[in-house]
Amino acid sequence: MEPIKKGLGDKRKARKLALQALYEADCIPTHKAQDAAERVLSESRIGHDGAELCRELVSGVVENKNAIDSVLRERAPLWPLEQLSPIDRNVLRIAIFEMMHSDKIPKKAAINEAVELAKVFGSGNSAKFVNGVLGAVYVETQRAKVS
Repeated sequence: MEPIKKGLGDKRKARKLALQALYEADCIPTHKAQDAAERVLSESRIGHDGAELCRELVSGVVENKNAIDSVLRERAPLWPLEQLSPIDRNVLRIAIFEMMHSDKIPKKAAINEAVELAKVFGSGNSAKFVNGVLGAVYVETQRAKVS
């Protein structure tokens, strides 16, 4: 296994690990996301900053899950949350957390990172779906700034 590159590589790896942890907790309700995060982190070769980002993403999604899911229901009304694939649902949760509850990444960068995760882990239509939902979230956040 190659060492993880610093910078974007560590951040992207942190998002992948956070997705793995959230996916596990979503699919196996008896598993806690934070415990899953610690397990995937212990099995990875990621730097301290990347590990901290992973933990922040997982805890942020868990702590804000109701608000995030409410946004998802509003922005993807034709797709009941329970019927979304667990990958798409958790990619969207991570991105919405970053867009609405974190100031560490520009909103458009959060969208791009989510689309990249969807391309790697989702189905053939996942990237397009994720981009569309997050685009609607982005427009709404920009309207809220103007108001």
